[in-house]
Amino acid sequence: MRLRKKAWISDAIMELKDEYVILDNIEAHKGHWQEMFPGKPLALEIGCGKGAFVNGMAELNPDKAYIGVETQKDICYYPAKKAQEAGRNNVKIICGNAAYLEEWFEPGEIKELYLNFSDPWPKARHAARRLTHRDFLAIYKKLLGEGGHLRFKTDNRALFDFSLEEFKEFGLKIIAVSYDLHHSDYDNPVMTEYERKFSALGNPICFCEVVF
Repeated sequence: MRLRKKAWISDAIMELKDEYVILDNIEAHKGHWQEMFPGKPLALEIGCGKGAFVNGMAELNPDKAYIGVETQKDICYYPAKKAQEAGRNNVKIICGNAAYLEEWFEPGEIKELYLNFSDPWPKARHAARRLTHRDFLAIYKKLLGEGGHLRFKTDNRALFDFSLEEFKEFGLKIIAVSYDLHHSDYDNPVMTEYERKFSALGNPICFCEVVF
């Protein structure tokens, strides 16, 4: 998701810094996330966009804490602002590249992981950049630990098929698969911005849940 840069965001996001959005020294929180959210297991969404999903899930599940990761500072402002306006104490946004997850979290610190409408990187030579590639799965396995859940949604069938094969080859237990989530019996309590857009265009939404 690319947005035209807005000059005012640089100042506005500073009002949300630390309480709702973490802009720097992310690694300093490694092993200490639970101190921010006492008694709340941590769920992580990589690529949270404007925050419809992470904020929606936080509202439905106040007993859990939701951390959204977004690389673009101009976008990070929006999910953080939504959390502030709702007065939520179980949302935090990280402004950073998910390639550094191991520097930010201790093994087992995250209990659930969400990958929603990730960049498909369609060219074969870019396969290792896909967030469901086995190299990333190895990182997720460390962070989630045994029994951790990963939930994946996309409208890109090629990416979905690739991901299912990666999950199988990596030895993950696949407990849910749908090639048309919105016409399935699987629970889908919160839609992302992209999900609403693509679904309105008639694109079927693919869904998969796996256990490490």
